[in-house]
Amino acid sequence: MKVLKRDKTLARDKALKLLERVGLTAHADKFPAQLSGGQQQRVAIARALCMDPVAMLFDEPTSALDPEMINEVLDVMVQLAQEGMTMMVVTPRNGLCA
Repeated sequence: MKVLKRDKTLARDKALKLLERVGLTAHADKFPAQLSGGQQQRVAIARALCMDPVAMLFDEPTSALDPEMINEVLDVMVQLAQEGMTMMVVTPRNGLCA
Protein backbone atom coordinates (compact mmCIF):
# COMPACT_ATOMS: atom_id res chain seq x y z
CA MET A 1 0.00 0.00 0.00
CA LYS A 2 1.34 3.42 -0.96
CA VAL A 3 -0.23 6.84 -0.62
CA LEU A 4 1.71 9.70 -2.18
CA LYS A 5 4.81 7.45 -2.19
CA ARG A 6 4.73 7.14 1.61
CA ASP A 7 5.73 3.78 3.01
CA LYS A 8 3.09 1.43 4.40
CA THR A 9 3.65 2.35 8.05
CA LEU A 10 3.38 6.10 7.44
CA ALA A 11 0.32 5.65 5.21
CA ARG A 12 -1.41 3.47 7.82
CA ASP A 13 -0.56 5.88 10.65
CA LYS A 14 -2.00 8.81 8.69
CA ALA A 15 -5.12 6.80 7.78
CA LEU A 16 -5.72 5.87 11.43
CA LYS A 17 -5.22 9.49 12.50
CA LEU A 18 -7.79 10.62 9.93
CA LEU A 19 -10.25 7.89 10.94
CA GLU A 20 -9.90 9.18 14.49
CA ARG A 21 -10.59 12.70 13.22
CA VAL A 22 -13.91 11.57 11.70
CA GLY A 23 -14.75 9.41 14.73
CA LEU A 24 -14.29 5.98 13.19
CA THR A 25 -11.12 4.52 14.71
CA ALA A 26 -13.10 1.59 16.14
CA HIS A 27 -14.21 0.66 12.61
CA ALA A 28 -10.76 0.71 10.98
CA ASP A 29 -10.79 -2.99 10.07
CA LYS A 30 -14.36 -3.15 8.76
CA PHE A 31 -15.50 -3.46 5.16
CA PRO A 32 -17.87 -0.86 3.64
CA ALA A 33 -20.85 -3.24 3.83
CA GLN A 34 -20.39 -3.36 7.61
CA LEU A 35 -20.75 0.42 7.97
CA SER A 36 -23.78 2.71 7.92
CA GLY A 37 -24.20 5.23 5.12
CA GLY A 38 -22.99 8.06 7.34
CA GLN A 39 -19.95 6.05 8.38
CA GLN A 40 -19.16 5.22 4.75
CA GLN A 41 -19.36 8.89 3.85
CA ARG A 42 -17.02 9.85 6.71
CA VAL A 43 -14.55 7.14 5.63
CA ALA A 44 -14.66 8.62 2.12
CA ILE A 45 -13.81 12.04 3.56
CA ALA A 46 -10.90 10.55 5.54
CA ARG A 47 -9.68 8.73 2.43
CA ALA A 48 -9.73 11.99 0.45
CA LEU A 49 -7.89 13.82 3.25
CA CYS A 50 -5.08 11.24 3.03
CA MET A 51 -4.11 12.90 -0.24
CA ASP A 52 -3.51 16.26 1.53
CA PRO A 53 -5.88 18.20 -0.75
CA VAL A 54 -5.99 21.99 -0.95
CA ALA A 55 -9.72 21.80 -1.71
CA MET A 56 -12.48 19.19 -1.56
CA LEU A 57 -15.52 18.66 -3.75
CA PHE A 58 -18.68 17.26 -2.17
CA ASP A 59 -21.38 16.14 -4.60
CA GLU A 60 -24.62 15.87 -2.61
CA PRO A 61 -22.85 14.43 0.46
CA THR A 62 -26.08 13.85 2.40
CA SER A 63 -28.50 12.87 -0.37
CA ALA A 64 -28.37 9.08 0.15
CA LEU A 65 -28.29 9.17 3.95
CA ASP A 66 -31.00 8.45 6.49
CA PRO A 67 -32.01 11.63 8.33
CA GLU A 68 -30.32 10.49 11.55
CA MET A 69 -27.00 9.99 9.72
CA ILE A 70 -26.87 13.42 8.07
CA ASN A 71 -25.48 15.23 11.11
CA GLU A 72 -22.53 12.80 11.32
CA VAL A 73 -21.36 13.95 7.89
CA LEU A 74 -22.26 17.61 8.38
CA ASP A 75 -20.27 17.72 11.64
CA VAL A 76 -17.14 16.58 9.79
CA MET A 77 -17.74 19.12 7.02
CA VAL A 78 -18.21 21.93 9.55
CA GLN A 79 -14.98 20.90 11.27
CA LEU A 80 -13.14 21.01 7.93
CA ALA A 81 -14.56 24.47 7.19
CA GLN A 82 -13.47 25.73 10.62
CA GLU A 83 -9.96 24.45 9.90
CA GLY A 84 -9.86 26.45 6.67
CA MET A 85 -10.44 23.70 4.10
CA THR A 86 -11.70 25.08 0.80
CA MET A 87 -14.81 23.14 -0.17
CA MET A 88 -17.13 23.15 -3.15
CA VAL A 89 -20.45 21.59 -2.19
CA VAL A 90 -23.21 20.64 -4.62
CA THR A 91 -26.45 20.14 -2.73
CA PRO A 92 -30.20 20.69 -3.06
CA ARG A 93 -30.48 21.22 0.73
CA ASN A 94 -31.40 24.79 1.64
CA GLY A 95 -29.16 26.27 4.29
CA LEU A 96 -26.46 23.61 4.08
CA CYS A 97 -23.93 25.94 2.50
CA ALA A 98 -25.09 29.25 3.92
